[in-house]
Amino acid sequence: MAAQFVPYTPDVEAPDPDFDRHVRTVIEKTEQYIAESVRAGGTGEALRDAHAKGYGLVRGEVEILDGLPPEYAQGIYATPGTHDALIRFSNGSPHAGADARLGAATGLALKMFGIPGPTLLEDEPDTGTFDYANINGPVFFCNTVEHYLFIQDLFLNAPDYFSQGRPGAHRFFTEFLTGKGTLDQDDWAWDEFLAFLRLSKTPPANLLLSSYWTMGAVRHGDHIAKVRITPDPESAAAVVRRTIDPSSAQEVFRPALQAELQERPYVFDIQVQLCTDLARMPVEDTTVEWPERLSPSVTVARLRLPRQDISGPENLAKMDSLSFTPWRVTAEHAPLGNIMRARKEVYRRSSIARHQLNHQTRTEPRSADRVLGPAP
Repeated sequence: MAAQFVPYTPDVEAPDPDFDRHVRTVIEKTEQYIAESVRAGGTGEALRDAHAKGYGLVRGEVEILDGLPPEYAQGIYATPGTHDALIRFSNGSPHAGADARLGAATGLALKMFGIPGPTLLEDEPDTGTFDYANINGPVFFCNTVEHYLFIQDLFLNAPDYFSQGRPGAHRFFTEFLTGKGTLDQDDWAWDEFLAFLRLSKTPPANLLLSSYWTMGAVRHGDHIAKVRITPDPESAAAVVRRTIDPSSAQEVFRPALQAELQERPYVFDIQVQLCTDLARMPVEDTTVEWPERLSPSVTVARLRLPRQDISGPENLAKMDSLSFTPWRVTAEHAPLGNIMRARKEVYRRSSIARHQLNHQTRTEPRSADRVLGPAP
C-alpha cells in the first residue's frame, strides 16, 4: 500500500533564484499596510494583512487517533493522545468592518499545545506549540511570491476598486489577470484568476459547517500531503443556525458561532490527503485541487470544542494578541512549495510589526489556560 504514495524528497520543490528578493518586497508592503491600518483600518489598532477580522477564540482539544495506518501515523500523528488547543475563526479579508463587505472567505487557525520537538521557527524553537492556518477553500489563488506581489497590492486596495462599481471591478479583474500590465499575454495569470473567481463564489456558511484546507502542500513525515479540518457529520447535523445572510446585519458570523457553542459541543475531523501523483497533485501549483478519487482524505485526529461562552470583548482581545503561522510546526510537517515557503518570513515579520504597533508582548503561550484562564 505504501508504494502508491509519493515519497517526500527535497527536490519536490522547485528552486526560484529571485525568491529572496521578492519576499523582501512583500514584507515591505506588508509592514507598510499594517502601519497604515492603525489609522485607516477603522479599529484604532494595527490589523493583520490577511484574516484581519476575527470571529472568536475557542477552546478545544485535539485527540490524535490510535491505530492509524503507518502511512498516516507520521510526525505528530505517530503518537496517540490528547492536546489542548485554541482556535481562531476569522474572515479572510485584510480589512475589518461589516461582514457583508468582507466576503465569505473564512479561516480556521488551530494551535495545539504540548507538541514535543523543535519548530521550524528559528527564533522560537521550543514553544511546544503546533499551528495550522487553514481557509475554507481547497485551492489558493497565487502560485508564486512573484505573482503575490501584484495580487497582494490588489487585495489591499480592493475597496478602492469595488467602490467604483462595475468599471472599478473590471479594472480589478483586468489587473489581476495581466499582473497590472506586467505579464506577457502568454503568461497571463489565468489559473490564479480562475481560482480566485472560484473562491469568491463560495457561499456564506456557518463557521461550524465549513471545511478548512491548508491549500498548499505540506510534508507528512515520509510523504507529501494536504490537511483538511472538516465538520464531523453528526456535529454538523446538530447545527441550528444553518443559513448565514451577511446582508441581514452588521455581524452575522460571530453571533451564530457564539450561540452554537453556548448550546452544544462540536467536533471537527482533522484529515490528511496523501499525494499519489505529482503531476495531478502538484506541490508548486496551489490552484489545482487534489482529486479525492486519487487519494481520499483520512481522519487522523479529532478536534473537540466543548460548550463555552466566547461572547465577551475580552475574548476578541485575547484572540488578537495571538499569532498563527503554518511554519510553527515540526520538520516532519514542513510547508512545501514557493508560496508556502514565502509565508515563513512574511508571517513572522507581520506578527512582529503588529504586536509592536499594538504594544503587545509577543510570546507564544504554553497552554490554553494561560490565554483563556482555567476551563470552567
